[in-house]
Amino acid sequence: MRYTIALATVAVIASAFSAQASSLGRPCTTAPQSQWLSVDALKAKAEAQGYKVQKAKIAKACGEIYALDQNNARTELFVDPTSGEIVAKE
Repeated sequence: MRYTIALATVAVIASAFSAQASSLGRPCTTAPQSQWLSVDALKAKAEAQGYKVQKAKIAKACGEIYALDQNNARTELFVDPTSGEIVAKE
């Protein structure tokens, strides 16, 4: 039981660290650019999750989406450009 809790704790900490890594200039993907979605497709995926996108771009192999969340709070999403998966939020 303790092992499971410790393992879960390590996994949460590791995922939080990797999420922050993307906002520190590290890429969200190593896939070639030919496999990336368009900026419009990334915006559509964020909007489908309830975000109101204000601006979007791809920089350093990471999609950056500036949006309002469901509470109208400003947020910056870092997304994997191959899938649109959110890897970090600020």
